[in-house]
Amino acid sequence: MGEKVRVGQIVNTQGLRGDVRVYPLTDYKERFEELEYVYLENTEDYKLEIEKIRYKNSLVILKFKGLDNINDVEKFKDKYILIDKENLRELPKDTYYISDLIGSEIIDMDDNIIGNLLDVIQNAAQDIYVVENKINKKKIFIPVVKEFVREVNTKDKKIKVKLIEGMVE
Repeated sequence: MGEKVRVGQIVNTQGLRGDVRVYPLTDYKERFEELEYVYLENTEDYKLEIEKIRYKNSLVILKFKGLDNINDVEKFKDKYILIDKENLRELPKDTYYISDLIGSEIIDMDDNIIGNLLDVIQNAAQDIYVVENKINKKKIFIPVVKEFVREVNTKDKKIKVKLIEGMVE
C-alpha cells in the first residue's frame, strides 16, 4: 500500500442524494476534477469513485458512484479524503505540501533548535507556521515570508528561520 496524502475533509452531507461537502486542503480546489477516485482516512483499501463534482463557495461538493442516499454518506462526516502520493501535482519552486512540512524541526540561523512545526495556517495574506517551542511548549506563530523563513529542507525535515525580537517568549 503506497503512501497517501490528505487533500480534503468531508465537513457535512449535501442534500439527500449522497453528496458530501468537502473542505479542500489545497489552494487549487479544481484539483478534484483530475481525480477518478479517492480514499477515506482509516479505510485506505476502499476506493470511492468520483461521479460528479460541483462547487459551493469555498467548498467542493462530491458525489461518489453507488452512494445515492444521505444514509450512505453520513458516516463519512469529519473524515479526511486521501489520494495516492504519486498522484500529487508537481509544485512550483519554493512551494511545499503541508504534509511534507508538518513535524519539521525549526532551527534558527545558528542551527539552534527552536521547536517543531505543528501546523500551517493558510491565510489570505500568507501562510503562518505554528511551531511548538521546545523549551516552554508555547506556540510560536511565524509568517511564511522570505524575511523569516530562510531555508526549507523537506528531505531532512528542517526549516531554518530568522526570528525577530518578541517572536519567541
